[in-house]
Amino acid sequence: MTSRDELVRNRRVQYERAGLSESDLAVSPVEQWHHWYEDAVSAGVAEPNAMIVTTVDLLGRPDARVVLARGVDEHGFIFFTNYDSPKGVQLESEAHCAAVFAWLDLHRQVRVRGVVQRVSEEESDAYFASRPRESQIGAWASPQSQVIAGREELAARVSEVSERFAGLEVPRPSNWGGYRLVHETIEFWQGRSSRLHDRFVYTRSGGAWTIACLAP
Repeated sequence: MTSRDELVRNRRVQYERAGLSESDLAVSPVEQWHHWYEDAVSAGVAEPNAMIVTTVDLLGRPDARVVLARGVDEHGFIFFTNYDSPKGVQLESEAHCAAVFAWLDLHRQVRVRGVVQRVSEEESDAYFASRPRESQIGAWASPQSQVIAGREELAARVSEVSERFAGLEVPRPSNWGGYRLVHETIEFWQGRSSRLHDRFVYTRSGGAWTIACLAP
């Protein structure tokens, strides 16, 4: 009888998709990211803007979670959160950060490394205003990542906030807003057969980008 460990250890998936060569790459890593993002959307990948964001806690231990990118341009990768959450506290203490997009259906991943900075109040206000009302209320009601008694407590908080803003626009909480991961390196990884994957990393060099090929 096959053990659970064997089921994990012996799983093999051959990556047979077309490879990636340097001549395929855009000059800008952000332009290249958008090409791959559009491929992921066309392929029906679930949550193609989901990225794993890794931070370091106050004791130097790594921490990670999935968030949704809500803006990607030459200035960086934007996501929003509660500033009082562990990720917010960690980012305020240590601005260096890493993120990973994993488009597994396409055998692709993109790794981003850089530093984070808060987006402007105006950017946070604009994005908050675009959210569904229920999500706006949730931002007020949820003490993100703190221990609560259960769903009943959360429901009571939601009810209280809903009553407080009944008939009114819901303003952005002061402890909720955006961060921009300002990319210093971006690596594009394309799965290939026999685990001989294609890897290219863009590194910022002054006002330009250099591209290097990495061993799989």
